[in-house]
Amino acid sequence: MIKVVCDTNVYISAFLFGGKPEEVIAIARNNEIELLISEDILAEVADVLKKKFGWTDGQISFTLDELRSIASLIIPDTRLKVIKNDETDNRFLECALAGGAKYLVTGDTRHLQPLKEFNGIQILSPADFLAVLSTMTEN
Repeated sequence: MIKVVCDTNVYISAFLFGGKPEEVIAIARNNEIELLISEDILAEVADVLKKKFGWTDGQISFTLDELRSIASLIIPDTRLKVIKNDETDNRFLECALAGGAKYLVTGDTRHLQPLKEFNGIQILSPADFLAVLSTMTEN
């Protein structure tokens, strides 16, 4: 099964706005891909939902429980310093590397997407990832 890490903006977009990010999460929910997540990623999702969107602790807890139920928890053993301008973006690379992910799905056009690839991990937007996935299932 293809292993995938999503970044915080993919989760936030999926929960609040739908569209392509929601499709990616739905594919994980259907066990068509293996979604990888770390405690650092869960903490950042919780932080953004609380600070930027005013979610209650109960809403956040419910959402994190759902994520834990559809994702494999990865415990990275290495701290990376690949992205200097936004240190927290390194947490996604760490999770992907430690979990053996093939893809990192991100909406971050400033720091993550420009990398295109990191240690064999392809870094794609949700739309590009869905396009790649659809070509795989056609074959």
